[in-house]
Amino acid sequence: MEFGKVAPSELRKIDFTLPPDKKGTSAVLKKSKSRPKVYVGCAKWGRKDWIGKIYPKGTKESDFLEHYARHFSAIELNALFYRIFDRTVIEKWAQKTAPGFKFCPKFNGAITHQKRLKNAREITNTYLGSIHSFGSKLGPCFIQLSDNFPPKNIGDIDDYLGSLPEDLEVFVEVRHPDWFAPDTLEELAGVLEKHKAGFVITDASGRRDCVHMRLTTPKAFIRFVGNGLHATDYTRVDDWVDRIRSWMKKGIDEVYFFMHQHEELHSPELCKYTIQQLNSKCGTKIPEPQFVTNKEKGLFN
Repeated sequence: MEFGKVAPSELRKIDFTLPPDKKGTSAVLKKSKSRPKVYVGCAKWGRKDWIGKIYPKGTKESDFLEHYARHFSAIELNALFYRIFDRTVIEKWAQKTAPGFKFCPKFNGAITHQKRLKNAREITNTYLGSIHSFGSKLGPCFIQLSDNFPPKNIGDIDDYLGSLPEDLEVFVEVRHPDWFAPDTLEELAGVLEKHKAGFVITDASGRRDCVHMRLTTPKAFIRFVGNGLHATDYTRVDDWVDRIRSWMKKGIDEVYFFMHQHEELHSPELCKYTIQQLNSKCGTKIPEPQFVTNKEKGLFN
């Protein structure tokens, strides 16, 4: 992910402190009777450079997903942004994962970036028909709007969300800087709450405005963009773990924490660290990714 990328020399100059929760966030975090569910995962599974890391040596690309799902409980599925897959493909993906695994697909780009949510019923129906094949493994979907989609188009978000099935769990990510003005952010939050839609929080180095800390449902969808295991990646994760612990005390139902890097090679390492900290500080019992041992890699690999 290139969004919010800055030069490595600039990282130490950035204030990565998470802002306080917006007032509306506390209002939606009501006490829950059940223990919160926390999912940690990556943005993709098709990484050849994870062979010898979390995929055993010799793993075929067709088996990557099966191995990925042994390490993580969810995937932020960006592939559907570029292509709507046939239902048979979706069914095969679902079959490769264990019960409880969640696919969280991005809305197709033809809907969000080409049609910009308008006159998109046909392509939306095709998309919905595809992801329906995930069955019980379908997690929340997310709409990503480009940085040239401004607040004047808020009516299009309202109309589009209103056209979706009521049982479809949706989160929305905005990127145009004007959305993050306090009054504008609250106006959008009101639209999302009206449709029981969530608010994506994106934590990227060069776009601190996107760390808006406004939840509109008692669920969080966080897209964390690291910087190749820079020291600040770990301190930022620590801050997020503290915030998630606070939300858990206030009654959050679910947290989806998806790891990105500008180069995805090191996402598994930072995921492992995140899970370790969550288990230690939040009392979760999330299985840690198991890396291939040196013995399995072989002496000269």
